[in-house]
Amino acid sequence: SDISQLRMGRRLELECQTEKESGAFWIRQDKSGTLHFIVFISSMSRTMFSRDHNTASRFEASKDKKIYRLVVKSFTPQDEGKYFCLMNVNQRLYFSPGQPAFLPVTTTVAPTTSGPIPRWGTTEDPNTETPDPERREQEELNFFCHIFIWVPLAGACLLLLMALVIIIALCQRTRRRRCRCKR
Repeated sequence: SDISQLRMGRRLELECQTEKESGAFWIRQDKSGTLHFIVFISSMSRTMFSRDHNTASRFEASKDKKIYRLVVKSFTPQDEGKYFCLMNVNQRLYFSPGQPAFLPVTTTVAPTTSGPIPRWGTTEDPNTETPDPERREQEELNFFCHIFIWVPLAGACLLLLMALVIIIALCQRTRRRRCRCKR
């Protein structure tokens, strides 16, 4: 549906069209940048929602051929954020560009004042830079991709190191037993 016409209590439908049928995750990034898992839709159209009990009642998820759908049944401010479709194909993670879904901001006009407003004691830093939201978003996605890659790799290295220590210890025991024989 048209995100620009998003209203409180309305239904929001999002689609993720893919080339493979390997299942898809839907996640939401809130205004603070935190990622929230919503649902996994398997290639067999089975859904596994977040353990949060409210999630399954607030969302619908489905699969039609190579299109994975997420529906927010009744959009509320807690549903605001950027929605991503995530796929794991051949041990590679693929993120969709992300679909922002925010309620329209209601603005009020401030009363006008007559004459200039005096500014005492204010200084402005001439070197202030406006943070680039796309760059920040890309850095956050890179961070999460690095977690998906480096945490399992570090765990595998730790397991291999433990296995090596155990093998060395066992070899030392068997060598001592052989040396105790009478000659």
